[in-house]
Amino acid sequence: MSTTLVAADNKRALATGNLSVVRAAAAELPAVDLADALAICLLMSMRDDERFERAAVRWLARLALERPAVGLGELRSGLVAFEAMPYNPAAARETLAELCERVGVPGAVRVLRR
Repeated sequence: MSTTLVAADNKRALATGNLSVVRAAAAELPAVDLADALAICLLMSMRDDERFERAAVRWLARLALERPAVGLGELRSGLVAFEAMPYNPAAARETLAELCERVGVPGAVRVLRR
């Protein structure tokens, strides 16, 4: 199966909201892009998944690696947003959307503002 088809399967899996299906689809990909990885984090938070914190830290680490211009202040802002996600998801999503706009992750902005 081509990577494009598997990536499309991952997007369909995300649309189901079923974490087991999402994990299975993501496991088939050579890499999950930042926007889809963020969508998975959001789903994990909504489902109160015990692995949410680890996934959020991994997403921030990838952001720092893939967008070298990201500074400590922006990472701190992202960390605070992820910590607030279970308690104030609307504000956390908006903070993350603003961060993603500043650092050039438009796909993540679309995910956050759905």
